[in-house]
Amino acid sequence: MTDTDQDEPEVRRRGGLFSFPREVRAEARKVTWATRQEVTVSTIMVLLMGVAAAIFFYIVDVLVQLAVKFILGLNS
Repeated sequence: MTDTDQDEPEVRRRGGLFSFPREVRAEARKVTWATRQEVTVSTIMVLLMGVAAAIFFYIVDVLVQLAVKFILGLNS
């Protein structure tokens, strides 16, 4: 970066109040929306991963609980 680059202020382009909706519509046209099938598959995967995580953490919790009881000698 040279000294002349630092001396020049950054030019900020201002759109008008009426150009904002037009720009929003233009950006919305660029969005690729997911199909119903993609949303369904993604939802099922999220639910399955949530169930898998719950089962995993339950097993870890039980194992840690047993280990702590064993170490503290609370097995009666």
